[in-house]
Amino acid sequence: MTSISGVSGTTAQTSTASSTTSNMVDYDTFLKLLVAEMKNQDPTNPMDSTEYVAQLANFSNVEQGVQINKKLDQLLQFSSISQAGSLIGRTLTSPDGTVTGTIQEVRVFDDGVIAVLDGGEQVVVGGGVTIS
Repeated sequence: MTSISGVSGTTAQTSTASSTTSNMVDYDTFLKLLVAEMKNQDPTNPMDSTEYVAQLANFSNVEQGVQINKKLDQLLQFSSISQAGSLIGRTLTSPDGTVTGTIQEVRVFDDGVIAVLDGGEQVVVGGGVTIS
């Protein structure tokens, strides 16, 4: 198996994206915070109705954002699969020129695409790879 230097860059980007995602408040966390706030409010001084409506609107926006992100992820995944299929039968040359061959198979992963060549070599499809 041939290693390509571009793999480490992809891994770094993925870990950065994961840490950014974990810092964001997601749908479930927002719902838990809203329920906790409603349970712990002072019964003699309940939450103002306009504030409550504003929080419900925020909740709706968070829910819509989650749904949009899911749909975008699906769209990107389908796009990657479609593009990967168009690579089969084409000639790939690694960035350093040491590996070349006809693409027999393409494997799509969350963090990138691997092309399997006719000689059995596996090459990460990334920066510097030539496909003709």
